[in-house]
Formats: sequence, C-alpha cells, structure tokens
Amino acid sequence: MEVGCQSMVTPIRKLLLKHPREAFLDPETVQAQWQALNYVDCPDYEKALQEYDRFVALLQQFDLEIFFLPPHAQTNLDSIYVHDPLLVAAQGAILCNMGKAARQHEPAAAAAFLQELGVPVLGAISGEGRLEGGDVLWVDEHTLAVGRGYRTNDEGIRQLQALLADTIQELVVVPLPHWNGPGDVMHLMSLISLIDHDLAVVYSRLLPVPFREWLLARGIRLIEIPDEEFESMGCNILAVAPRKCIMLEGNPQTRLRLEEAGVEVWTYTGEEISRKGAGGPTCLTRPLLRR
Repeated sequence: MEVGCQSMVTPIRKLLLKHPREAFLDPETVQAQWQALNYVDCPDYEKALQEYDRFVALLQQFDLEIFFLPPHAQTNLDSIYVHDPLLVAAQGAILCNMGKAARQHEPAAAAAFLQELGVPVLGAISGEGRLEGGDVLWVDEHTLAVGRGYRTNDEGIRQLQALLADTIQELVVVPLPHWNGPGDVMHLMSLISLIDHDLAVVYSRLLPVPFREWLLARGIRLIEIPDEEFESMGCNILAVAPRKCIMLEGNPQTRLRLEEAGVEVWTYTGEEISRKGAGGPTCLTRPLLRR
C-alpha cells in the first residue's frame, strides 16, 4: 500500500480513523474509564456516535480513502485519537512510544492493522524514548519541528532523528511550557497548525521566541488565535489540502481570521468526541498518504 505523509497540508489521499464504536465500545466502558484518563467530563456514548458520523461525512467530501482501526482489548477511550501513536514518513510508519502510560498499547494495536493493510513499518521508538504524534510537525518535506514536553522526551527525539536520517535535513526541537502539568495534554500541535506551506495558526503567548522567529524567517505568515479560543482548541486545525481546513465549532474569531486570509473552513460539533477528551480534528485523524 502506498503511503507517505511528510507534510501537514498537501492533499490527504488516505486516512486512518477509529470510530467511537471501536474506541468507546459501550456506555459502561465510557463511564468506567473517563475519569482515570483525565477527561473533563463523561462523554455521552450515543451523542459521540452521532457527532463522529457527521465528522466522517465531512471528511468524505474530499477525494480521500478512509480506513477504520478495529477494536482492541488493550486500548481505551483515548484510542479514538489516532494521530498520536503513529508517524508516517515516505518509507513507512514509525510507531511511537506514548508519554501517557494509559496509551502504551496503542502503537502495537495500530501496527497490527497496518500490517493487514500492507503498510511497511520503518521502526519504533523504544526503551526510555517517548514520542507522541501530536508533538511532530512536518514544516516541509525535509524539515521537522518536534515538541519537547511531558509526552515527548530527548531520547524519543534522538531515536526519531536516527530513523529519519535519510529523509530529513533539519530537525528543530521546540521546548514546550509546563502549562497545567504532566497530567494535561500539551502537544506542539496545541500551539500551531499549518494551513498552507506559508501559513500557520498559532498561539504565540506559549510559543518559544526562537521557534516563532524561525517560522517567520522561513516566510510563514502567522494567524494568531485569541486567548478565549485557546482552551476550546482553536489552534487544533486539520488541513485537508492547502488553505482548506476543518476545525472544531465554537471558535468564531479564529475562523474569521482564517477566512480573511483566503482559507476555506469547515466546522464540526465535537462536544463528546473532542472537547471532553481534549482532542481536536488533527488528533482524530492520521493521514497515511498526502500528495
């Protein structure tokens, strides 16, 4: 199976998802797990199914093929956020090693399904290395920015760089803020989403100054999200193609700023599948092929 995804904005052709039917399983499982996983509230199972079906219908407007991960006995509610356990480079998939202990079985579960699809696995982050997909940003085909925080550590970044030695020319490490501590979700992509090769949505108040200056020096225009739309994941945006994006409903100022920059924006309701688990449209999706 052809794969390759060394971009955040080139049109998505193949996409991996996991439906809440397979991640949440049933209302009893949701009730039993949500607090231990640090969800802000208990997702409503039936509403989650409805929200997700509408999200999938939104994605199906674009010229892409969707694959759904099956249920797995050792994963939990968080496995709906398929972006984090995998990276996909030109040579194949890289299995992450999750910084959140409760998600440790997700990479292996995804790998088993990738094998069925015929997707090659380039390697895996192992041992003391920690790496989550939400911390890895393809700035261009040969340039990576990687967030160093509570979910991704120095050893994980070192292993990633070694696995991609023949592919990347530059890797920029971006120190992440403490924010709400180790129990919270703070990925690099909590602070930046690329919308086009030369356009990004950012929350500059939490970006390190050297990284922000580096982005500007590369000619990337920055659209700032307002303070009141940071917690509602206004910065977590999925580019399905250059200047065509999907974002969580309820961030009107960010949407307006995007549209003023010539971006086409689609929104979805994600109270159950996004807000309660702190995972936006990027988190819900793992592109397998962009071209």
